[in-house]
Amino acid sequence: MITETQAKTILRKNKKIESWFLTHYGLNLYRGCSHNCAYCDGRAEGYYVEGDFGRDISIKTNAIEILQKELDPARKRKPMPRSFMMLGGGVSDSYQPAEKKYELARKTLELLYKYKYPVHILTKSTLVERDIDIIKKINNQSRAIVSFSFSSASDNISKIFEPGVASPSERFTLIKKLKQNGISVGMFLMPLIPFITDSPKMVEETLRRGKEVGIDFVIFGTMTLKPGRQKDYFMNVINKHFSDLTTQFDIIYEHNSKWGEAHQDYNQSAHYLFDKIATNLKIPKRIPPKLYYRFVSKNDLVVVILEHLDYLLKLRGHKNPYGYAAYQISKIEQNIQFLQPKQIASINGIGDVTAKVIQEILKTGTSSYLEKII
Repeated sequence: MITETQAKTILRKNKKIESWFLTHYGLNLYRGCSHNCAYCDGRAEGYYVEGDFGRDISIKTNAIEILQKELDPARKRKPMPRSFMMLGGGVSDSYQPAEKKYELARKTLELLYKYKYPVHILTKSTLVERDIDIIKKINNQSRAIVSFSFSSASDNISKIFEPGVASPSERFTLIKKLKQNGISVGMFLMPLIPFITDSPKMVEETLRRGKEVGIDFVIFGTMTLKPGRQKDYFMNVINKHFSDLTTQFDIIYEHNSKWGEAHQDYNQSAHYLFDKIATNLKIPKRIPPKLYYRFVSKNDLVVVILEHLDYLLKLRGHKNPYGYAAYQISKIEQNIQFLQPKQIASINGIGDVTAKVIQEILKTGTSSYLEKII
């Protein structure tokens, strides 16, 4: 059922730049999602989506009017942080079927072009093909990145777990077309579904097909099952199609974590497998700095690259100082490029070694260490 509502706000500000998406802001044009993916954590009670998540869709009909006001620099005492605007994710896909009628995603892109924002789109839908024209205009003006999420490359598995979505084959075809139009494209291989899409053969096949159509990077994540509506819905699908796996899911999710993550041993082995295959295929495991270094502030550039270093090193089991250093940098108000090397090194959690990495980032827009391990 479609319900039209009036929103009070659209933009949702993060405490600091989100290094997965390169944004300070998220936005949801719809609530609920008729893609109806079995594993979607948007179903979880914490997101406060009323009704049947996959059927009852709320349309924020005044979204563009509100967003216009929120983006207008003339209405701001303090400029908004420079970063990408994130379209997608959260509790809905901005390119779900309702978008065909309401065109809120397209109108949002037109606003972002007007105000010269780079954009990062995350979707499972091939409806984004409709908007290639405006995405190209944004890309020529600043930068546009379109990312597609996958749980695998299998069309048959997708029919079970992603019943309202274009098949992986269709998504791969569109990735190729976007690349032909000069648009950077990423793969979000998430969630990996335990015991179903997490075999070495299946992970390799998904990443290989992404490589063949030209993805610029891949971001990986395992599946969360938050206790309550999300877990109950997903397990009903498992019981219907893979009843022999029920006990195995109970084992790795038995602790009923608030965040719904699987047991640490499972997560570590899955990330190790991903790292090995992505490295062999030479696919960057985070967004490469060349795609964003000119479109975020210097402080945010340092934060993002340090967080990427932290992730990549932890992926291989290495402790490092970069995550904490990124957090400390995110809290300072001074423009870091105007600080002296000794001042940078004296920031809590930095030190001489990390300070040298930061100086290289400020000078070159990247980190040679990151380029080596990404």
